[in-house]
Amino acid sequence: MTARALTVLGATGSIGLNTLNVMARHPDKYRAVALSANTDVQKMLGLCREHRPRYAVMRDEAAAGQLRDALKGASLNIEVMSGEQGLREVATLPEVDTVMAAIVGAAGLLPTLAAAQAGKRILLANKEALVMSGALFMDSVKKHGAQLLPVDSEHNAIFQCLPPTFGDGLERIGVKRILLTASGGPFRTRELASLHEVTPDQACAHPNWEMGRKISVDSATMMNKGLELIEACWLFNATTDTVQVIVHPQSVIHSMVEYVDGSVLAQLGTPDMRTPIANALAWPERIDAGVSGLDLLRVGRLDFEPPDFARFPCLRLAYDAISAGGAATTVLNAANEVAVDAFLKRKLPFTAIASVIEHTLGRIHGTSAEVLEQILEADERARREARAFVAATMGH
Repeated sequence: MTARALTVLGATGSIGLNTLNVMARHPDKYRAVALSANTDVQKMLGLCREHRPRYAVMRDEAAAGQLRDALKGASLNIEVMSGEQGLREVATLPEVDTVMAAIVGAAGLLPTLAAAQAGKRILLANKEALVMSGALFMDSVKKHGAQLLPVDSEHNAIFQCLPPTFGDGLERIGVKRILLTASGGPFRTRELASLHEVTPDQACAHPNWEMGRKISVDSATMMNKGLELIEACWLFNATTDTVQVIVHPQSVIHSMVEYVDGSVLAQLGTPDMRTPIANALAWPERIDAGVSGLDLLRVGRLDFEPPDFARFPCLRLAYDAISAGGAATTVLNAANEVAVDAFLKRKLPFTAIASVIEHTLGRIHGTSAEVLEQILEADERARREARAFVAATMGH
């Protein structure tokens, strides 16, 4: 078989690095044509040395200029691009058949949408593309014959537990409900009254997964599960009544699907993102991901509990947003990004993240999300409102 040609959007993040790790194990099957990064020139230079892509994209022209100079010094002939235009270009290259969409946050929406419109095979690790523009994105996938394979461990698990015909409707294949598992993050049992003292480093110390800082904070607030709930509804054409969030602290069962005959199918594995990445890369085949096997005797027990909405108000807000419809999930995502950024910069206490989101959802509602312009406008309005609320809350 001819090697799959990939663009890896977000190559220097944890998903991007794990993707390149799996690809490097199978050089006969995969090659990196293009890599993109935010601003980390040194890390990108290292990846360019190792994987020799034809193209590299940096977020802004300043970082792109630094990378050009560094590549020249290293005698590497790689074309460097920058910004939104560069990202869209590498997401739609004719020689690329597969796009790993792993840019964190709203920044990943436009290049991922461009990949869908170009009919690519999309390995979706950027949940915000669906959270912000679910109907628009799924319509583009169908209209342009793109292929969408979920990389989030939970959605990949659900995907593995469903027959290939799930797109025809869950009822038609006998699905009763989807059980979306959540670890509960680092503060599942912490004293509620002490949560306002939480530091960014504590919030980023996930008990089971190694992730970037933004997604680690989302896991600590359970907003990550809220975003995944919204994503699951779009990916699998489900309603919130069909998707149940269940806390499973061991993170061994990555999600489950219950059928009307009483069967429950679960996908289990060691908490390592290389498993869902390898599954999406090779689908419908299987390849070695370099992951250590699951030792159930060592795990010993599997626990489950319902989510505590008093402890995790962000999860409740996600349910509210998807029920509200329109651009509410876009507003939710934008406000969350602003609040998490402020928390990571120590400008906002941990417990105020939910307050910022709730305030913003209350101020911006009833907006449509039928076309891209409406989605981007709602996103921008929400960010302005959230930033103003953060500044007012912190007294500056």
